[in-house]
Amino acid sequence: MAELKKENPRGILNPNKGKEKFKLVRYVPSEDIAFFVEHFWIVEWDLSGNDPFVSETLPHPCVHIVFEKERSYVIGVTKEKFSRTLVDKGIVFGIKFKPGGFYPFVKKSVSSFTNRLIDLTDIFGGRSDSIEKTILNLSSYDEMTACAEKFLHEILPERDENVVMINKIAERIIADRKTIRVDDLADLFQLNKRQLQRLFNEYVGINPKWMIKRYRLHEAAERLAGTANIDLTKLAIDLGYYDQAHFIKDFKSIVGKPPEQYAKQITANSQKG
Repeated sequence: MAELKKENPRGILNPNKGKEKFKLVRYVPSEDIAFFVEHFWIVEWDLSGNDPFVSETLPHPCVHIVFEKERSYVIGVTKEKFSRTLVDKGIVFGIKFKPGGFYPFVKKSVSSFTNRLIDLTDIFGGRSDSIEKTILNLSSYDEMTACAEKFLHEILPERDENVVMINKIAERIIADRKTIRVDDLADLFQLNKRQLQRLFNEYVGINPKWMIKRYRLHEAAERLAGTANIDLTKLAIDLGYYDQAHFIKDFKSIVGKPPEQYAKQITANSQKG
């Protein structure tokens, strides 16, 4: 039985503004599904009579299945910032797989899904239409999540130890800011660099260097949103960057603005609220 996930989501840009515009609820999956799936998520909004809102999220190294009315799809790892314009009112139900967790369902290189949105029926066939209608017509989030779990149980593959390995690597990257080189990861997990690269290409859809950088930027955005005045030089060093210039360049390339400007925008939005 899925349970509500309590910790704060990571990667949502301008999170306080987002809370005013939409509701986000997440569920931890039951034990057998949790091997493959990080969580289920529901986003619901009602902006009737109000301006549209652009929700922006930093990419995660994860594949999602997304159920929308008459538009359900698999979305691979998105290398750039993900933006979605919310208008009027609506609801979306999603399944976020763990890094590598989608591969056992399709047994094909997940890199073929990267930066792509693919109709769900092209992957799982006709049952996708019925599950979409069933989930989105249910009256409660609990029921929607239970229905999604039933769908996954019907197609649940065997456990794959490569998924375990990949998630141990991801956990290490998140926990240890000093792990900033792919060579370090290869040594830690007793793999050669080429093995590690092939594993990530096949199972995750991106390379390990990309994962390291994105998790660092997730933390940067989170800390900038939580502190009015932050020492960018110290932040860059804390995140494993050799200098502030490289940190600013990476942050701007994915967020679209330098960290100082992003922090000011967060502060301004909070004051308006």
